[in-house]
Amino acid sequence: MNIGHIKALALRTKAGSPPRQVACADAIEARGLLGDAHAGRLSPRQLLLAGEGVYRDFALPMHALRENLLLDAETAGLASGSVLRIGSDVLLRLMFQCEACGKLDACRPALSRDIGLRRGVLARVLRGGVIRPGDAVRDEGLLLPAWSDDWRARVIQVLDAVPPGSVIEYRDLARLAGIASTYCRGFPRMIARLGRAYANKAVPAQSALPYPRWRGDGLFDHPPLEVPGL
Repeated sequence: MNIGHIKALALRTKAGSPPRQVACADAIEARGLLGDAHAGRLSPRQLLLAGEGVYRDFALPMHALRENLLLDAETAGLASGSVLRIGSDVLLRLMFQCEACGKLDACRPALSRDIGLRRGVLARVLRGGVIRPGDAVRDEGLLLPAWSDDWRARVIQVLDAVPPGSVIEYRDLARLAGIASTYCRGFPRMIARLGRAYANKAVPAQSALPYPRWRGDGLFDHPPLEVPGL
């Protein structure tokens, strides 16, 4: 189902730097956008898609939401596990809605509170290619497992994927769950509440436990896709 078009593209060349509008972007399979600071093989946040309707409704300056792809379609209703086709080549896996952080309030007071789930949706690149303004965006349907919009559920999902006999360090747990490293401070208490089945699955970097560290290999693997036209 066609849902809209790409209106603008931007790259964030350094973490925390302002987005830079570009004429085209190279999407790299399983990596993200070439030259973007958030590209990474094991990141669920390779790129951010936002809808231009949010900019109209909140009178925001260009790229205030720090998106990579601006669509002329609403993103809040796009479901995790859906696959989007951009143009004829690029395929994106939608991961989860992006939480509105307090940094947005610098653009408009209380924006992080008022915008709700309209900040945008995060995605991974399933198949690469060049993305340009004007490219059609097609929703190919729910083809892959969903990830929760709730960061706590994502932390549990990552913990459940830790191989037997291995542990994951807190910073890797945060990265794979798509949350800031500042959340690491709350992991000991959160994991303790999950019960004995989760004890010692996650450890601080300085832990002396003699178990292999799992970095997330295989977490985002999926069976071959059956997408019409491929």
